[in-house]
Amino acid sequence: MSSRIARLFACFLAVTFGMIAATRAADWPARQVTIIVPFSAGGSTDILARVVAQHLQAKFGQPFVVENKSGASGAIGSNAVAKAGPDGYTLLVGTGGSQVTSPLTMKSSPFDPNELIPVALIAKLPGLIVVHPDIPAHTVPELIAYLKANPDKLSYGSSGTGTTTHLGLELFKAETGTRMTHVPFRGAGDNANAIAGGHVQLAMDIISVLLPQARGGTMRAIAVTSRERVASAPDIPTVGETLKGFEVVAWVGMMAPAGTPRPVVETLAAEVRRIVDLPDVRKNLDAVGGVAAATTPEEFGAFLKEERARWEVVIKGLGLLHSN
Repeated sequence: MSSRIARLFACFLAVTFGMIAATRAADWPARQVTIIVPFSAGGSTDILARVVAQHLQAKFGQPFVVENKSGASGAIGSNAVAKAGPDGYTLLVGTGGSQVTSPLTMKSSPFDPNELIPVALIAKLPGLIVVHPDIPAHTVPELIAYLKANPDKLSYGSSGTGTTTHLGLELFKAETGTRMTHVPFRGAGDNANAIAGGHVQLAMDIISVLLPQARGGTMRAIAVTSRERVASAPDIPTVGETLKGFEVVAWVGMMAPAGTPRPVVETLAAEVRRIVDLPDVRKNLDAVGGVAAATTPEEFGAFLKEERARWEVVIKGLGLLHSN
């Protein structure tokens, strides 16, 4: 076969496969779509994923099934999506922890963040610092004083090593000169149960997970981690009112395997934007202090780049940065 014929044949194959891919993308979804949440059920990521899945299923008339694959600070579930076929039938609803901070802190991550592409940011969620009721602290200054008087005697929980819930309190420790022991769990639900049961004495996690239990008395709310007070809990001060400039805000977003057809990605992104703008969804977000933050794939990509740059500096300063 001459080089010219070989080039023509290669072009023919490229056009043919491109047409097949375009046809498949146009038919998407033709069957069940699996949305993997890399944390245990019951956390804010899981809740938001199920809300989005419900609306996507109603829109497209195909099952959108949420599957929880927790472990390794979100790396197990993220890896499952990264290694899945790039056809739009396996998606990830991840977080800043699973996609940004954990890969930076893990000595060996099973997946490369570049194996996943951004679809749309869904929401930003402030955190809440809580203590077990037995801890005699009601404010940030009282908590700092108690921690300094009891170095290394308290344990704090997180949704996993390298997550925002872990690094946020490591940042708090660094800025206050306090010491306590980190106990990682498999997700926000397990973290909340641990603080309620007294297995750890302190935690920082998504406000939507911890605030109801704090209101119920199983734990005590100390402060929110957003820059401003949360409308749904205006009585709770911010950490920044004591530690100037302190801010740790989590986020939830949808991602897909690299190579997923662009039309599928754009369709999903448009639907996510529509869903988070629905009055009932915004009402639910407002009730837990969340902020709807749906984006285009390009906007989400730029946001991811900024997040990685920001947290790399913080993680390096804390001596937790690892290169995989």
